[in-house]
Amino acid sequence: MSRIGKRPISLPKGVEVSFRPDGIKVKGPKGELKLPNHSKITYREEDGKIFVERVDDSRVAKEQHGLRRTLLYNAVVGVSEGFKKTLEVIGVGYKVAVKGNKIELNVGYSHPVLMELPKDLSAQVEGNKLTISGINKEKVGEYAARIRRVRPPEPYKGKGIKYLDEQIRRKAGKTGKK
Repeated sequence: MSRIGKRPISLPKGVEVSFRPDGIKVKGPKGELKLPNHSKITYREEDGKIFVERVDDSRVAKEQHGLRRTLLYNAVVGVSEGFKKTLEVIGVGYKVAVKGNKIELNVGYSHPVLMELPKDLSAQVEGNKLTISGINKEKVGEYAARIRRVRPPEPYKGKGIKYLDEQIRRKAGKTGKK
């Protein structure tokens, strides 16, 4: 049995979950998310908790059990608290700015890199730190990864765009001639 799938999801105040044949709708103070249903998984709500159960013990049902519970949990947390990823821009002359719905990155190229911000995400800059926030964990992580791909950190000086909690494995440079 799935260890993750067995754990109940407790609903915070202000979060409503409705189960329909076409999908699951999670509504909270920060917004609303819709999740697809799966035929091998059933949901029941009692005492402010949601239990995710599988219909049978087939391989597909076992695969989906933990996945569907995690997706529902992420939706509940997203509409109540939200998610955020913080990126750090490191390098001489490297800058980041938010202008309207665009992020402008000056990271050593001959031109600034402009990236359009999706409508359901928001960005905030403090010095050399860029924070991406939103209610959908998958979209926040994917957009932060796309920004990081513009200039990944390099192992010699550590210049580039990295996650705030990321450790960069450093390499020793060339040794001089004696």
